[in-house]
Amino acid sequence: MRLATWNINSIRTRVGRAVDFAVREDIDVLAFQEIKCKPEQFPYEPFEAAGYHVEVHGLNQWNGVAIASRLPMTEVSTGFDGMPGFEKGHEGPDAPLEARALGVTVDGVRVWSLYVPNGRALGDPHLAYKLHWLEALRTATAAEIAANPSRPLALVGDFNIIPFDHDNGDPGIVEGQSTHVSPEERAAFFAFESAGLTDVVRPLIPEGFTYWDYQRLKFPRNEGVRIDFILGSQPFADAVTGASIHRNERKGEQPSDHVPVVVDLDLGSDGDDDDLPMIFA
Repeated sequence: MRLATWNINSIRTRVGRAVDFAVREDIDVLAFQEIKCKPEQFPYEPFEAAGYHVEVHGLNQWNGVAIASRLPMTEVSTGFDGMPGFEKGHEGPDAPLEARALGVTVDGVRVWSLYVPNGRALGDPHLAYKLHWLEALRTATAAEIAANPSRPLALVGDFNIIPFDHDNGDPGIVEGQSTHVSPEERAAFFAFESAGLTDVVRPLIPEGFTYWDYQRLKFPRNEGVRIDFILGSQPFADAVTGASIHRNERKGEQPSDHVPVVVDLDLGSDGDDDDLPMIFA
């Protein structure tokens, strides 16, 4: 199985690029974030013509997640257990839920397409929401793995966190002044290790960015950041045989500001627990 994740930054604007990439790169399962549309607005036809089934979770012109798969998808979930909501000025536990999480099972592999809240600014209520959202995701994922320990599971998508200093090539993002690099956000990312997950791309691609802002020539200057990840359970990590970050997708006409991250899986292999080291150390 070839699995990819891509913050597409509006699927209706970039449907041609998305389908072309999926076909050209022989992608079996492609998780999207920031589709920016409702299910009835999603451009299903080009994907279906290329042989893909599509599941969509979108509520308005913001956020939104989707998964396109050549194989049937089952156990479709829109949101995870305990997922918090957010509304500016709202207090209490019943804030509206956003379209940020979509889970499916494909050929025995559990895949979650995730668009983690941005956080906006240090001290902003959206940052507290982000940290709460990540903790709820960690708790829900740990429970899901405990209930199905032998099933490969992956959290894929835009985490809006820069885990390490060498993942940050943007001089405008500074610890102590910016979100994405705060100790609290980094700790929330590393906490997924306690849920039984590892970054399965990092051992194969130690360095490389996945996002470049559109402004101030960030891409030509390579002032990017690494915020798009594939975190896998041990059975998932054991099946990984290759990985790639498709930097060239940031080029050309109307690119997304993110690029796809891809892993190859050999689901027929028993794997070797020693092959892929933990990356959180």
